[in-house]
Amino acid sequence: MGDRIVEIRHLSKAFGNNVVLRDIDFNVDAGDVTCIIGASGSGKSTLLRCLNLLETPTTGEALFHGVDIADKKNNEAKYRSKVGMVFQNFNLFSNMTVLENCIIGQTCVLKKNKSEAKTQAMLYLKKVGMSPYINAKPRQLSGGQKQRVAIARALAMEPEVLLFDEPTSALDPQMVGEVLEVMKTLADEGLTMIIVTHEMAFARDVANHVVFMANGVIEEEGNPEDIFGNPKKNLTREFLSRFIRG
Repeated sequence: MGDRIVEIRHLSKAFGNNVVLRDIDFNVDAGDVTCIIGASGSGKSTLLRCLNLLETPTTGEALFHGVDIADKKNNEAKYRSKVGMVFQNFNLFSNMTVLENCIIGQTCVLKKNKSEAKTQAMLYLKKVGMSPYINAKPRQLSGGQKQRVAIARALAMEPEVLLFDEPTSALDPQMVGEVLEVMKTLADEGLTMIIVTHEMAFARDVANHVVFMANGVIEEEGNPEDIFGNPKKNLTREFLSRFIRG
């Protein structure tokens, strides 16, 4: 793969006496597709929220191109434009059209003029198959359509890394495929992604790096062939047993 982009070093996160993450270590290189898997409550989404500065790590550090993202000198808005995030509940602005949702971040954060931002937004809405819906409001869209708009909005910022927090968990089963197909296309094009997901087949087939978390720690990590084909830890085998049997 390419150059090192993200380094997680001994990262821990506690809420009062509740330690949610313990001594997390892993790296992400350019072009990596890292899927983070594990049972609910294992700390996966909290880790992603630390990477997006929605939570501040209690100890340890997360480095972006060698710079600690929690450093007070770090420009959070600029960082978030480079490390975008797609949420499970879409987080679209309900009072804005599809097109306006994809323009607002570019004009406010990247300071692009509206014409340039519109061109960029249309490029990515077309990419995710949502250009016919530019004048629709979120309430007029299906869950799968909303998530594709959310992906286009994130892509319009031209991030170096895109974080996905269980992007299909709020979708009806028939809508999951359309979102995963968009994500697979992005992976094929070399976009660096860190994805928290319960979609095991996607993790096996699309990721090049799989991280299995349990009880706030990384229990096992490696390439998909090893994690899914020959897991070394009992907890990994137990978690994947139903999927492997299926």
